[in-house]
Amino acid sequence: MTALLETIPYARFLGLRTEQDGDTLTVVMPFADHLIGNPMLPALHGGSTAAMLELTAIAQVALVWPRLRLPRPITVTTAYLRSGKPRDVHARARISRAGRRVAHVLAEAWQEDPAHPIASLTAHFSLDDNRDLPS
Repeated sequence: MTALLETIPYARFLGLRTEQDGDTLTVVMPFADHLIGNPMLPALHGGSTAAMLELTAIAQVALVWPRLRLPRPITVTTAYLRSGKPRDVHARARISRAGRRVAHVLAEAWQEDPAHPIASLTAHFSLDDNRDLPS
């Protein structure tokens, strides 16, 4: 799945990489200075955290239902639960329900402990009318 994320420019900018254990996919965003949104704290930029969660959800759907096309977001909601510190972030997504055309996905991002997430995502993805995978 790292190869899939490398085809997405913003995923490359974030430096995303994946760790896979069967159908369980963990996406890692290694810390980099350009990911800081508030240098006074310092804290990670919320946009990078949200993008990581969305890309994690897309990669999880693509892993479970491999198709010639990427799932396209219909709705995405991100909840910021605490400030992201200047360290690596990990994320996992879980498909809670899927039909022929739409999948509902939940994702969480954490730093030290999965039991203490820094952000969560709820999203619906279209499975049938979406863009082609890059070659």
